[in-house]
Amino acid sequence: MIVKAAPFFILLAGILWGTTGTTQALAPDSAHPIAIGATRLAVGGVFLLLLLLIRKDLRLKGWPLKATLVAALSMACYQPLFFSAVSITGVAVGTVVAIGSAPVLSGLIEWFYLNKRPSIIWWCSTFLSILGCVLLFLNKESASLNITGIFMALGAGLSFACYTLASRGLVEKYSSLSAVAVVFILSALFLSPLLFLFDMSWFTSLRGIGVSLQLGVMATGLAYFLFAKGLAHVSSSTAVTLALAEPLTATMLGVLVVGEKLTMTSWSGISLLLIGIGILIWSTRDVSRKSEMVTIEK
Repeated sequence: MIVKAAPFFILLAGILWGTTGTTQALAPDSAHPIAIGATRLAVGGVFLLLLLLIRKDLRLKGWPLKATLVAALSMACYQPLFFSAVSITGVAVGTVVAIGSAPVLSGLIEWFYLNKRPSIIWWCSTFLSILGCVLLFLNKESASLNITGIFMALGAGLSFACYTLASRGLVEKYSSLSAVAVVFILSALFLSPLLFLFDMSWFTSLRGIGVSLQLGVMATGLAYFLFAKGLAHVSSSTAVTLALAEPLTATMLGVLVVGEKLTMTSWSGISLLLIGIGILIWSTRDVSRKSEMVTIEK
């Protein structure tokens, strides 16, 4: 049952990530994007640690330090790289390059590092999803193709791909909660110096607290827990492609909450994203069904 639900756990995680942009738009004006990213990890790490203590679900004996450090450093790098790329190139270009490059980079890393060649279905669904993502943000705003910003966005995509690959090794041996809690506590510690470099007075306001709790608890703690739970039963490349539900959610929230208008090009992008994600879910469920039949026959 959990195997069949795995793609939907990742989709739900992508939907929660998609609320990030709208939530950040509600943050106090004095809140710097990088400071918000660091606060997001800190609140998310504390939330996951509390859950871990309540459930008493942590077993540190034989814990893989290398994979944990790779995952924690990757997530710590993702925050400043992504927010810096967006501030330099604009939301559209920064988001498309970062989120769009992550599935391809994940598939290539999985291919060369784990010798797992992605399937034709994965390539087709990933191509459709990335094309949909590009169309979704096309002409949405004036953008600057700054080479530094592009490299930062690619770095963010690579960071997320590396985090996913390293995390998959953890969730195969340990519970999803303990794996994601340990990684995010370390990531929060790595980024904690940033909290002293920016004005954090916004955090004490009611709006600042509300934004921090939404980003930390829902869009980070719960979202990455669901992502890790699904990641235990699908490949890292498939998980990263399914996570493209994030820009789809962000766009729909922009329409429903902020009142943005979508062009026909944007609606075409939404359609391609849905088709690409749908194909991947169908193929994943088909594979799990075949594996169940093989198990029954044995």
